Amino acid sequence: MTTSAGLLTVKARFKARGLHDIRVDLKRPSVTRLFIGQLPDVVTKTVPYLFTLCSHAQRAAAEAAVTAAQDEAPRVFDSAELWLEVLHENLWRLLLDWPPALGLRPEKDAFIAWRNARQGGDCLAVTQNLLHQSLRPIAEKCLEMLVDRSTDEVAPDDGELEIPAAPLLAPEAWLEYWQGTAAQMPALPVPTSIRSAFLARLAETLAAVDALASRAPFPVAGAGEGGWGVGQTMTARGVLTHAVHVVEGAVANYRVQAPTDSYFADATALSSLLGNLQFASLDQARRGLNRAILALDPCLPYVAEVVDA
Repeated sequence: MTTSAGLLTVKARFKARGLHDIRVDLKRPSVTRLFIGQLPDVVTKTVPYLFTLCSHAQRAAAEAAVTAAQDEAPRVFDSAELWLEVLHENLWRLLLDWPPALGLRPEKDAFIAWRNARQGGDCLAVTQNLLHQSLRPIAEKCLEMLVDRSTDEVAPDDGELEIPAAPLLAPEAWLEYWQGTAAQMPALPVPTSIRSAFLARLAETLAAVDALASRAPFPVAGAGEGGWGVGQTMTARGVLTHAVHVVEGAVANYRVQAPTDSYFADATALSSLLGNLQFASLDQARRGLNRAILALDPCLPYVAEVVDA
């Protein structure tokens, strides 16, 4: 999202070596109201300008929703463009954000060099070199810092890393919710720990490079009927959903459900990551909360506050 897309505020109390009473307040402007009464094609052209973060994925999901609602053939997407967008977001987190969160130096120069070269003809070679020269070494250091010292867990060799299955796109289930025939919105899977979130992001990055090399189609799916449509695609943060209701050729209702909207609708996801963790000091608790937020990766600015109870 753009920097004007809202603000996430997270508050918690540090008590008995743990974080308690975690509260989440997610504020977003009602951007999709701008779509009401517009032609569907106008919406798909506008979406990338309003949702500038992951703009290619935003447009792909919007087009999948609109074409499904109007019973049109799915549109062709530039898969390489979408894979590179996912890589950009994942590499930003893995090379620039996670190392400082763990007391390590970021790989700033390596990331900038890759970003400047990613649109060139040797993009794949440059990306693979970045994996070997920068990502793998810093990821190993991060994983060592993320090991739970209360267990026998050890940081694995990421060369042997088992890549988990990506979250499944399920536009049919979302369509039922959008039409009101299902009571609950389909839930996104929540990582079981901060470390598992890091591992999943690393695995998704490696998988994206393999997909880029093999020219694999990017996952985009849609479902719809009678003017109701849902489009879904993958982003670096998880499944992105666009839902539209078209009446007499114009948009009557529209919704965007980003992973941030699901993970930070309340404190459930953060509490699951932090509930069993203990911290030696208030400063350590603050660092722990920020790492948990980073693990869920909100797509807008956030403020985190921990008070000593």
